[in-house]
Amino acid sequence: MCLNKKFQRLAEPSGRLYLFVLVAFAAATLLCGEYILAAAEGAVLLLLIISSLFISRRRRRELMEYIESVTYDADTAKNNTLLNFPLPMAVFSLNDLRVIWANQIFFNMCGVSGSRFEARLDTLVPEFSAKWLLEGKTQNPDLLAINGRKYQIHGNIIRPGEEQEDSGGHGFMGIAYWVDVTEYDDVRIKYEDSRPVVGVLLIDNYEELIRNQPERVKNDLRDAVEDIINQYWEGRDAIVRRYDRDRYLVIFEERYLGEMRAQKFAILEQAHTVTSPSGIHATLSLGLGHDGSGFGENLQFASLAAEMALTRGGDQVVVKNRFSFEFFGGRGSEVETRTKVKSRVMANALAELIADSSRVFVMGHKYADLDAVGADAAVCCIARKKGKLCKIVIDPEKNASKLLIERLKTEPEYKSAFITPQEAMLQADGRSLLVVVDTNRPEQVEDSNFLAACNRVAVIDHHRRAATYIQNSALTFYEPYASSVCELLSEVLQEVCEPEDILRCEAEAMLAGIVLDTKNFTIRTGERTFEAAAFLRRCGADTTEVKKLLQNDMEDTVARYRIMQNAQLYRGNIAVAAPEEPQNRVIIAQAADELLNISGVEVSFVVSPTADGGANISARSIGDINVQVIMEKLGGGGNRSAAACQIPNTTLRDAVNSLFAAIDEYLDG
Repeated sequence: MCLNKKFQRLAEPSGRLYLFVLVAFAAATLLCGEYILAAAEGAVLLLLIISSLFISRRRRRELMEYIESVTYDADTAKNNTLLNFPLPMAVFSLNDLRVIWANQIFFNMCGVSGSRFEARLDTLVPEFSAKWLLEGKTQNPDLLAINGRKYQIHGNIIRPGEEQEDSGGHGFMGIAYWVDVTEYDDVRIKYEDSRPVVGVLLIDNYEELIRNQPERVKNDLRDAVEDIINQYWEGRDAIVRRYDRDRYLVIFEERYLGEMRAQKFAILEQAHTVTSPSGIHATLSLGLGHDGSGFGENLQFASLAAEMALTRGGDQVVVKNRFSFEFFGGRGSEVETRTKVKSRVMANALAELIADSSRVFVMGHKYADLDAVGADAAVCCIARKKGKLCKIVIDPEKNASKLLIERLKTEPEYKSAFITPQEAMLQADGRSLLVVVDTNRPEQVEDSNFLAACNRVAVIDHHRRAATYIQNSALTFYEPYASSVCELLSEVLQEVCEPEDILRCEAEAMLAGIVLDTKNFTIRTGERTFEAAAFLRRCGADTTEVKKLLQNDMEDTVARYRIMQNAQLYRGNIAVAAPEEPQNRVIIAQAADELLNISGVEVSFVVSPTADGGANISARSIGDINVQVIMEKLGGGGNRSAAACQIPNTTLRDAVNSLFAAIDEYLDG
């Protein structure tokens, strides 16, 4: 079909075809000797050619005149559009922000009289910047306030023609126009300020505050705390209702949240002014939820934040939105709220989980220490009691408990108990249970891939809960008031096992973990700590063997004291050591411990470079300074008296400067 159309077009007559035929006839006539006729045909042919050229030229001229008229009309319309554009508009040089052209509305917006061409745009609009245009954006991400109005700026880059470039023109130019969005933005702010914030407020130490006090004193203490709570929200259009003897529900608008943040939630310090006759100061924990889809989701956020505050030791505020947590306070001494009832409940729940599993795996944190491995042994004991096979997932090379591991391997029950994460991945199935001990952060476990692969997870830890924690676990046992995770599991063992069920090496491993984390029962040691140690001693733990597990060789001892030799004091009572060569994590932790033995030193930090271009920091405290809060600012964690962090991709100098900045922020903030 298409081919036929082509032949049809070729067959159609045209002016060129007629001329060709006439030329052919004239040539034929001339060849036949008819000269007069040939001359006449030539004259006609010439007239036709001249006529054709004339008509063609006239048509071309008419076409150009039409095009010029249309172009003129378009230019006129364009110019009129620019001059009469209803929005402020300006054309400017990108090199120096010089105004090349602008309509009068723009100058009126800037509050200047007349037309100020050649003036700098950032002079007329001080906060203006063309950075967003140079980045390829067509809209300024920020609003600009001009004379009490708010504007959204749109624009693009104009590329000059060759004539402009050759004649020394303005080069690349920008065009921008301003859209007044004042009313819209005011509505947005009003909406955001009026969004609800839900809070769950708890009196952390209510039982300790009123213990052994007469009824009149109890009422006075409760009223004093309640007065502080009500006064704090007075003038903030809040709803405050007590729904339990030590719990309050708070609802207010988000406009007040920024002010509270700026004041670092002064209610925490105000609560400390309430003191019982026995000398106990009241402490509060507040969980706030906002940015949810409604009251229901904000209440969920608030409840989770309140739980987070309690698991971090109380006396603090935790603010949660749909993406993250914020922490305020948490500097005061922890108030122990543990009960043996909770330990009993958790012991039964853990025993049921183990009994309902096909096999059990237990895993601590990277570079597992004695507390982590001792806790591993405790879980193996419980699993053995329930008739389940238990495997300890650990890196055989990168750990701080090689001597303890070798000691456990001498027992038949532990001959094949230690496996690598890769082996664990192959052995696990859908009904396997993974027990994570001595950490609650997914990025710190021995193998995060194995953690993600397990459907059933239990977490047992004594560290304060961090912003990133293992979620959706079947069992969660957090006790930040415990000295160690071995102390927690010793209480669990008392509920599940008999003393004869516990191997001597297991009891010694757990006791070693307690001794390590308490620094020989000198820090974070309560009556429950000694009760746990006494129980393990009854199970056959030999303190001499425990001492051997804590011994260091001569090389490590020399390295530790070499680090201490170069320590310096910062702000009077803070010792900071920064060896230039990479050091073993155990060594820097021990060095930090030893620095606390120096008179006048209440806090110690050891900063060590790593072989992969980062830095490790080990922190210890025996005073009022909470090193966990300082380490959290650098991405780490721990507890009040012992914490650590790892900083990737940094130099030793930068790591030390970051540490000093975090210390200053803590002490001065």
